Amino acid sequence: MSQVTDTVLMVRPASFRKNEETAVNNYFQEDLALENEAINAQAQQEFDAFVAKLKAAGIHVLVLQDKKELNTPDSIFPNNWVSTHKNGDVALYPMYAENRRRERREEFFTLLEGSGFAIKNVIDYTEAEEEGLFLEGTGSVILDRDNEKAYCALSARADEDLFIEFCEDFEYLPVLFTANQTVGNERLPIYHTNVMMCIAEEFAVVCLQSIDDKKERKQVINQLKESGKEVIAITEAQMHQFAGNMLQVKNAAGKRFLVMSASAHQALDATQIASITKYCEILSSDLTTIETCGGGSARCMLAEIFLPKL
Repeated sequence: MSQVTDTVLMVRPASFRKNEETAVNNYFQEDLALENEAINAQAQQEFDAFVAKLKAAGIHVLVLQDKKELNTPDSIFPNNWVSTHKNGDVALYPMYAENRRRERREEFFTLLEGSGFAIKNVIDYTEAEEEGLFLEGTGSVILDRDNEKAYCALSARADEDLFIEFCEDFEYLPVLFTANQTVGNERLPIYHTNVMMCIAEEFAVVCLQSIDDKKERKQVINQLKESGKEVIAITEAQMHQFAGNMLQVKNAAGKRFLVMSASAHQALDATQIASITKYCEILSSDLTTIETCGGGSARCMLAEIFLPKL
């Protein structure tokens, strides 16, 4: 199966803070009463502990160090600007926030090739930024690689035409819908699909409550079930604890894990945990500072590597 990888690339932060440019439509971000240097130091501690847990489980982790001079507060979330594919293709994505565009770095590819991975072709969608159109990688697009389906909740960071273009280029069936969250008294689009949905080999964790349109909700459920996935529903409150922001990976021996934050793990009830652990072990780590200021969690921090070996 090609849905899970044993290798992830992670970016260790140098200027992590609440990104003022993303906070305009990422309603998960909150303020911390700390200086930015202290916030970054705490994020580095959480990052290092998370990497150590993944490595201890036998998952191959490549770490790229961010550069302070780039002033990239969200560099810790590389899955938004790049995705890799088993045929050797790499996709580069257009980013909503201008300061996030600086995250795209040549060193990323140097590290991959130096680690024995073959990059055969780069598909670059970043020109869309000039037209004010965005599609933020596997934050915006949830891939069911085995069944060649791509799920996308439309938002300011997920343009419909770009998504369709991606699906045509990579030969995925597009599954489009809108997912909302309550902000004040309004229902507003969730900034990234991957905070409300995770697709693993045999199951999917999804916040069905966030899909307000009944037809769209039914379509998502039907597509998942048609692909043989058990649908594990989470509530909107659980989603706000990042219980949708998860990623299934495997270790070198093929053992599967569902990776999530401690907050997400604590938010799950006994029935949901039992459903997940039928299929794989849960691996969780405390990411409180990263979640609070960054508005993203464990899945956002992991750029999956599916490239062939050199």
